[in-house]
Amino acid sequence: MCGIAGLAGAQGVSEQELNAVAGEMAAALAHRGPDDQGVWSDQNCGVAFGHRRLAVIDLSRHGHQPMRSACGRFVTAYNGELYNFRQRRADLKRLGHPFRGHSDTEVLLAAVVEWGLTEALQSFTGMFALALWDTEKQELHLARDRMGEKPLYYGWVDGVFVFASELKAIRAYKKFRPRINRRALTQFFRYKYVPCPATIYEGIYQLPPASTLSISLRQAGQLPAPAAYWSLRRVAEKGMAAPDTADEQELASALEDVLAAAVARQMVADVPLGAFLSGGIDSSTVVALMQAGSSRPVKTFSIGFTEPGYNEANYARAVAAHLQTEHTELYVSPAQARAIIPRLPEVYDEPFADPAQIPACLIAELARRHVTVALSGDGGDELFAGYWRHFFAPGLWRRIRRLPGLARWLAASTMTGLSPTTWDRICHGVDGLLPARFRDFPLGTRLHKLAGLMSAKDEDALYQRLLSDWQDAERLVINGAPADDLGAAPEGADFREKMLYQDAVGYLPGDILTKVDRAAMAVSLESRMPFLDAHVIEFAWRLPMPMKIRKGQGKGGQSKWLLRQVLSRHVPEALFERPKMGFAVPIDHWLRGPLRDWAEALMDGQKLAAQGLLNAAMVKEKWQEHLSGRRNRQNELWDVLMFQAWYDRWME
Repeated sequence: MCGIAGLAGAQGVSEQELNAVAGEMAAALAHRGPDDQGVWSDQNCGVAFGHRRLAVIDLSRHGHQPMRSACGRFVTAYNGELYNFRQRRADLKRLGHPFRGHSDTEVLLAAVVEWGLTEALQSFTGMFALALWDTEKQELHLARDRMGEKPLYYGWVDGVFVFASELKAIRAYKKFRPRINRRALTQFFRYKYVPCPATIYEGIYQLPPASTLSISLRQAGQLPAPAAYWSLRRVAEKGMAAPDTADEQELASALEDVLAAAVARQMVADVPLGAFLSGGIDSSTVVALMQAGSSRPVKTFSIGFTEPGYNEANYARAVAAHLQTEHTELYVSPAQARAIIPRLPEVYDEPFADPAQIPACLIAELARRHVTVALSGDGGDELFAGYWRHFFAPGLWRRIRRLPGLARWLAASTMTGLSPTTWDRICHGVDGLLPARFRDFPLGTRLHKLAGLMSAKDEDALYQRLLSDWQDAERLVINGAPADDLGAAPEGADFREKMLYQDAVGYLPGDILTKVDRAAMAVSLESRMPFLDAHVIEFAWRLPMPMKIRKGQGKGGQSKWLLRQVLSRHVPEALFERPKMGFAVPIDHWLRGPLRDWAEALMDGQKLAAQGLLNAAMVKEKWQEHLSGRRNRQNELWDVLMFQAWYDRWME
């Protein structure tokens, strides 16, 4: 994995200066590529590429970048892995293309020469972000992988086009003058991240997944619309129109085959490789298939917390023992976990507030001590309906829409009449109302969230509220602009299918993939996600919904039903059948205890007033509610704290 940066249209600048600027931008990405660095420039066009390399495939000098095609026409700075590059290399060799080394970068360039950029990208399965300079047409092309695993930012700055893997590299371009985008800031407070294509900065954009952007220097200052080379929406519509009608056992076998093939492709590396293991359905499935296809024990990694209710390490340990992996776990004290927090604005150089960023950083650090590449189970929830909202939201909406306004108000008042802690004590105590297997389920928090859903006017509004932290983000941000709508769902989709699609194009790249990429690359670790293989995605969208969600059977129903059938072929159900937890940290308790002074300093009313960005009274109200214990406001407050910490690092 690598970091790329560059500029185009810097007329009248010497070659030496172009190389220096590209080198400075790339230096800001040294964590993404500690093994090698390179620059390339074309003074006549004012174009320069910078590259930082994390060597994973072909560790020799033949993998050095920026790289020029054998014919000399194209130059690329490329970040990613093309998992089927060996097959494409064989195809291209038969067509007469010569190869100096064995890197996927060289295969990418040959494919562009033979088929053109769009067809070349369509032929590959992988994750990537790249810049490609066409010396013949004097055009710059940017491209990003299908699901957005790898980031790419761009924009015009003082007449020069700049691009980079992370915003900190654009900040390194000395003519850049950052201005906060208030619409993007509003979206951040709603979703915990800034949704694509916006960024926190005015005039700088994210390239959407599965798209290319072509810049002609003859049209300086203009930004054409990105062009899609692949469409998840079309994949979804095609799959829903012709669902697979095979029986359950045949579908389970077919899913295992397509997942095993994806895992096998992603296990190719010239460096040590392992996997994150939480003990949940997704990561356990990936590890099980890795171990089934490996002659040696797979290296697996997990972290545990000493605080009750936040620890899954014992589940991961049991799965690892059954699969006989080479397992490494680290138990983290609260103090060790909190020590990560001051580093978060550097790791996530755009406001980002998913608290799971803390364990993500911790497990990445642990894995990097032993391996250079780690596979993960991310993407399974979005493809196979693994989130709470997928299971309960359709039924919830059916009930809500039948209730008159007064009944909705009374229901919401009842739910919020007790604090989340009190609800948990009533329902999870020794003589509680819920079974012991739900002891770790955050019922009180969910009930308070449910109360906020009672005023939703339609399915889209309900889904947006389910995802939102600050329901009134437009009021929180001074002069805040309304958040953009969620975009069109696939034709013929029901509520569940809409949620799965919106998750895949919004929450997945904006939150999950951002969280993992930045945490891993901060310590020079490459993360790979077999669930996001194009063949797996297409298979998942051909599955009828009962293959994903089963209701009313035995334990009250199951999400990710078919995926569970695959995993049960490798791991006993007793080791993975439990309520979903994920990597969680007790932010709510920390804010009332060891993080209180830090939080109060960041949310100081005078500080907020001086910045002129946030409504200080609203922030104070949430803070007081949280401190009193009446409400758990950890989500809203963590959003504010992560923005304020980011602001102190990057805007002061």
